[in-house]
Amino acid sequence: MIDLTGKTVLVTGGSRGIGAATVRQIVACGGSAIIHYGSNAEAATALAAEVGNDNAHVVGADLLDVQQTERLWDDALAWRGRVDVLVNNAGIYERCPIDLPLDDWLAGWERTMRINLGAAAQLCRRAIPQFKSQGGGILINVSSRAGHRGDSIEHQQYGASKAGMLALNRSIARTCAKDNILAYGIAPGFVDTEMVGDIMAAQGLEKMAALYPTGRVTTANEVASVITFLASGVAPQTTGNTIDLCGAADVR
Repeated sequence: MIDLTGKTVLVTGGSRGIGAATVRQIVACGGSAIIHYGSNAEAATALAAEVGNDNAHVVGADLLDVQQTERLWDDALAWRGRVDVLVNNAGIYERCPIDLPLDDWLAGWERTMRINLGAAAQLCRRAIPQFKSQGGGILINVSSRAGHRGDSIEHQQYGASKAGMLALNRSIARTCAKDNILAYGIAPGFVDTEMVGDIMAAQGLEKMAALYPTGRVTTANEVASVITFLASGVAPQTTGNTIDLCGAADVR
């Protein structure tokens, strides 16, 4: 059984989907979770009550805002005096077709790149020196299958942001392994969550499932299980790698 006793884990985008599933598993394995939310305070508070308020701490921050992102790390660190694992899970998936007016198109790119990549890098920037000071730590960056293969023309900014996350992760892993800082990438295909619910509704779950040799899309719990395993620190020699969860649709 995975044992996270004594570990404090910051999960961005922790109030729903993959983040909420991760929080539940972390606490079930004996760890403590810091639940970050962007706008849904009610969901984050309900989740903390579900897993036990002694085991969870709720922090709100708009990741579009640089100063709020800084405060997120400060608040997370202040709760227990340390953060052992950072899970950069927060992200957005918005349409940004190339026939939008230029200002709107640029705004879509900037919003996606900021939340999906810039905020993750900013939190990594804060985590690395803290991890060094405490003898090590773990970074887990939730990317996407799109980080390897790109996305549709309407979501090209999403694919670009997720590819950036993987490069960020590899750079940290290569540079910081000597300081006992481990860094992992997670690259799911479509996951049955609210974030991509509109796409699944439009295309149909059966059609989406047919894209994968396993015959189904990934669940949030499956992604959370991989995150929780890596957060345990039991596989240090896998640092720098990306774990794919796409049902053999892409085999590298």
